[in-house]
Amino acid sequence: MTDRRLWVVAALLALAGIALNIVFWITRQRTNVETFEGPPRSDYTLGDFTLNALDAEGKLSFQTIGPFLARRGEDGSIFVTTPDYVLYDGGGHAWKGKSDSAWVNKEGTVMKLLGHVEMHRQADKGAQPVDVVTTDLTTWPKDKKMETAAPATIVQPGSILRGIGMRGDLNTKELELLSDVHATIEPKDKRNAERAK
Repeated sequence: MTDRRLWVVAALLALAGIALNIVFWITRQRTNVETFEGPPRSDYTLGDFTLNALDAEGKLSFQTIGPFLARRGEDGSIFVTTPDYVLYDGGGHAWKGKSDSAWVNKEGTVMKLLGHVEMHRQADKGAQPVDVVTTDLTTWPKDKKMETAAPATIVQPGSILRGIGMRGDLNTKELELLSDVHATIEPKDKRNAERAK
């Protein structure tokens, strides 16, 4: 008899436990799966856009124009395909260029020009024209500096310079090739004849 009572008590306790679980499951607080908290950080894209970045004094630091721009929400950086851009040197001269693509950090302090890169400064206010051709150029538009480890070519009236790696400071209007530098210099009389035309 004692064994039978023990089994009956165990069965009743098991049934009570199951009943409590069912009641708890039915009365639990349900949450809406589609509920979100706060606005999500949105990514966005632009087509046929113009982006103007200003420095701390409110002056135009650089301008980028392109067919497609994508902003990444996680870090706020911007990716641009086939951009045309304008950087300004310390004398206010515009350096116009293009690259295969570009990446700009959220603060606008770093712009990486990726793939084939071309830059051109027109002759203006006593400044000679300059052409720069390279790849993967990192620029700091607000500091007016640039750098690449790739081969670079600098063309100015009367000279063509080629080398590996380049640094530039647009404040001081200095471009420096870092290694394996080769120069082609036109004779002075040929340069004077071309200017006279």
